[in-house]
Amino acid sequence: MTRASAQRAAGNSGAVQYLRSKLLVFAGLCLLPLAGSLQMLISGQSWLPAVAYPVASLVCVALYWRDKQQARNQGWRTPEKVLHACELCGGWPGALVAQQLFRHKTRKLSFQLSFWAIVALHQLFWIDHLLFRGRWLGSALGPLLR
Repeated sequence: MTRASAQRAAGNSGAVQYLRSKLLVFAGLCLLPLAGSLQMLISGQSWLPAVAYPVASLVCVALYWRDKQQARNQGWRTPEKVLHACELCGGWPGALVAQQLFRHKTRKLSFQLSFWAIVALHQLFWIDHLLFRGRWLGSALGPLLR
């Protein structure tokens, strides 16, 4: 079987390609936000990240699912700025899962650049929070998290 026919077969079966690798990357990306959110919750700093990530992720999955359905049915689409706003509010893990599950918004370069910039911003925030005690980003965003 050629590579192209294997990809078509995988596409027809609904299987996510390279599942093990993608799960590993997903787990790695979620480590910092999970550790930081738990640290903030346990230390009494803020409960907001511990709640925002799962809730926003569920909302993102629902938005992506609806947008995919609307794309198939040629209906009114969810604006990309709404998807990105939800990702920015902590829904990027759900958005990443939804992109793979629904095969949606994975090929549009401008969308992916914005998405990965949001993921990088979250990673930078948690690196700052966990390693530098919020001296950079945390000092600017701290009042929002209280």
